[in-house]
Amino acid sequence: MKIKKGDKVKVIAGDDKGVVAEVVAALPRSNRVIVEGVNVVKKHSKPSNANPDGGIIDKELPISVSNVKLVDTKKDKKSAKKKNAKGAKK
Repeated sequence: MKIKKGDKVKVIAGDDKGVVAEVVAALPRSNRVIVEGVNVVKKHSKPSNANPDGGIIDKELPISVSNVKLVDTKKDKKSAKKKNAKGAKK
């Protein structure tokens, strides 16, 4: 699996198609990744000692690696070098 934690990815399939976000966690054994703000579900929790109020929690679930594409951040930066009239770089 080429995608690691902290990489920027673009979602290419599913409900959140087109979203560009950072990978929160990579799960290589199951070929899945957790992407920030993608595939968010509401989980209902009962009151417990750890969480006495209970309530509804937003949770990000993993998505398949085949549904994301690595975004190259180096490609977005443009070169500052200019060419003169003959085509040679300055």
